[in-house]
Amino acid sequence: MSVRFLRVAQAELGEAVRHYESQSPGLGADFLLEVTAALDRVIEFPAAWQSVDTELRRCRVGRFPYALVFIDEGDEILIVAVTHLHRRPRTWRERIREK
Repeated sequence: MSVRFLRVAQAELGEAVRHYESQSPGLGADFLLEVTAALDRVIEFPAAWQSVDTELRRCRVGRFPYALVFIDEGDEILIVAVTHLHRRPRTWRERIREK
């Protein structure tokens, strides 16, 4: 199964990595490892995660207040957002039109 990030989701990931790395050296890499582990879980069990809309699901990232918001398109997982769960958590709803 392939994985594709919307550009805005890729930018969110980069921004979060930079933020955590600025807080403590190595923390950005730790965050990226947790995101990768969450992505692996999504790929293995795409239907197992909380449904947040008719098409969208959310998988929480371990250790950090983030989640991957995605659409299972059968042969592809589309990452719509890498969202901080305590900041405007639903700003990504309009993005499904961009896919």
